[in-house]
Amino acid sequence: MGEFAAELVFGTVQLGLDYGAANKTGKPSRGAALKLVRRAADAGVTQFDTARAYGDSEERLGEALDGRAAHTITKLSPLTDLSANATRDEIRAAVDASIAESLFALRRRRIDCLLLHRATHMTAFDGAIWERLLERLHDGTVLALGVSVQSPEEALAALACRDVKHLQMPFNLLDWRWRKAGVVEAIQRRWGVTVHARSVFLQGLLAANDPAIWPRIENVDAAAVLKLVAGLAEEFGRESAADLCLAYARGQSFIDGVVIGLENEEQLDANLRLALKRPLGEAECIEVEKRVPRLPERLLNPAQWPKS
Repeated sequence: MGEFAAELVFGTVQLGLDYGAANKTGKPSRGAALKLVRRAADAGVTQFDTARAYGDSEERLGEALDGRAAHTITKLSPLTDLSANATRDEIRAAVDASIAESLFALRRRRIDCLLLHRATHMTAFDGAIWERLLERLHDGTVLALGVSVQSPEEALAALACRDVKHLQMPFNLLDWRWRKAGVVEAIQRRWGVTVHARSVFLQGLLAANDPAIWPRIENVDAAAVLKLVAGLAEEFGRESAADLCLAYARGQSFIDGVVIGLENEEQLDANLRLALKRPLGEAECIEVEKRVPRLPERLLNPAQWPKS
């Protein structure tokens, strides 16, 4: 749990896939991706987030960071090829294959931090996936284990496991779910767990002043929400909605890192500059929470957005 402002973590899903509601440029070329990662490392970014399921993100990250000191967080394959009645040997082989593929792509001998991409894999197959990961942790192939969660229920289950040392969760200034469910309190009670927040712009919706890209969800007035966020940004002396969103997330005492997905150098420069500004103070964060509307969970969880 962090005592200082959360640091910027380079999220690389856009380097391997066309991703994000506000992504208008698409997946960058290999050359552009390599240059972007190296520029971020040269600028002082030390942590990079990726996953086996992010297309060729791991490969591009591995090439760009080859020979450089950087902390890489990746995620286990979703293991969609495993059948419901897979044997224990088949499960262990699938886990090992995912780890081997990540090591090869990242050009590393060890994985700094490996997350479950699906929180259900903690208990799936009578715990066989997690059991094998613990063995790989103990043999030194993986240096830390964690879980990428989607919901408060998944977060609380992950935090109950002492072997979970890293938690990645979606979080932004509209997202009331984590405090209501007691997740923030649970994090504060846990010693030695690193927490990274992703989706601080809600897949770009909060940073792009464009209500047209918002999903159509009942009782959500996108234009009104954007107007309110812009007004709060001005009131708190922030230059933009993006500035406010990042300053709010970085100001949370329980968050150690903020994962920002980047696909071009302009975005890198803008977010590096914002990350150097002071985060919101505790009183400011509380005031923001009082002022933002309580929106339906269907908006807060992109997995529930209607397919357009």
